Amino acid sequence: MRFAVSSSSKACSGNGRARAGVLYPGSGGASASIETPSLLISTRKGLPTFMSRDLMASLPLPHSRLLHVSPLNFVECPSMKTISSIGGLHQMLGLQDFFFVASARDSVQSLPESGATNKLGASFETPSGRRLVKPSDYMEMICSLKPNLWASLADEVPAWVSEKRNKASVDRTIRWLDDCLSLDEAGGTSILGSIVGGSNIEERKRCAIEAAMRNVSGFWIGGFGQGESMEERPALLNIVTDSLPKEKLRYVSGLALPEVLQGVAAGIDLFDSTYIYHLTLGGFALIFPLDILENNSANQQHSDIGSDCTKINLRATIYRKDTSPIVDNCTCFTCKNHTRAYINHLLNVHEMLAQILLEIHNTRHYMGFFQSIREAIKCGKFDTFRQNFIDGRRAHITSAAVCL
Repeated sequence: MRFAVSSSSKACSGNGRARAGVLYPGSGGASASIETPSLLISTRKGLPTFMSRDLMASLPLPHSRLLHVSPLNFVECPSMKTISSIGGLHQMLGLQDFFFVASARDSVQSLPESGATNKLGASFETPSGRRLVKPSDYMEMICSLKPNLWASLADEVPAWVSEKRNKASVDRTIRWLDDCLSLDEAGGTSILGSIVGGSNIEERKRCAIEAAMRNVSGFWIGGFGQGESMEERPALLNIVTDSLPKEKLRYVSGLALPEVLQGVAAGIDLFDSTYIYHLTLGGFALIFPLDILENNSANQQHSDIGSDCTKINLRATIYRKDTSPIVDNCTCFTCKNHTRAYINHLLNVHEMLAQILLEIHNTRHYMGFFQSIREAIKCGKFDTFRQNFIDGRRAHITSAAVCL
């Protein structure tokens, strides 16, 4: 794997942190280069929750080859020995051309439990109960799964923990990074150094500086989406990215929409999020315009019931006879073949096909959003893009409040 930041003078905007880059997977994964910032599609045991291997072919290439996986999804079955004997995750799933990035955290099935974490290892809440994972256990999982990139074990804490607990989490995360490096047969060529620190700027900076001193290929920034406010998040992200070498990959977990724009503005390259999963499970479909820079289209108003300018609730009765696609001119499989009325029907009779069709559309739409972000950075207009998107949501919310 190789990563390079774009040298174009236009490939950064405003404060200079937002950046375009290229990820070169090399052998053992997707062969085509992948532009960043980009989305890692969240998976359950290697595949999206509601999409099969053949359905993923409808997503745009090569960016749909980027998948996030949590080793803890494989704790129960099959065994690590079985996965290793098969040849790892790529061989077991038949996804040789995909690029897997692993981190312990999975915001649906592997939630970090800071209260039960101790000096021996990190604790996670899983469907099969609470699990204490030691660095040696974690490295056994990584060696068996053989992901293309993986983050070291981290002690993530929510925003409200004490200063003492926060400091301990940084100390443990750095110590576990050293443990993972010592057990890594590849010598650090595919490891991402984990960075935590809660809502404390100084601890975030200390962790970033310590991680940057290690022989790692990039960095995984954790601890977000756990109670920090929208207002304090930019400073936490900026202090981290300012402390990291510019030539190495940066990956963050826990940012949804519009928080992902804060990550891009701070100079993050890869994002994973369960945002699409939660939207799909709730019957929501993304509908916001993607040409945000053109004619300030983010400010257009939506009359859809259940709309917040970014998504609609297709369970609503207003869509029972709506024969239009979810989004006009959308080229995804769902919009080309099915109507809002049909998905409304599927949702109301509890057919899983509803979630399949919604996940296809939501994933395609969200990936299109990242494409728009990349184009805005390349032409030096990311700040305008971001402001237009925020203004459009604010205008819609204000309009809705006035109507009430």
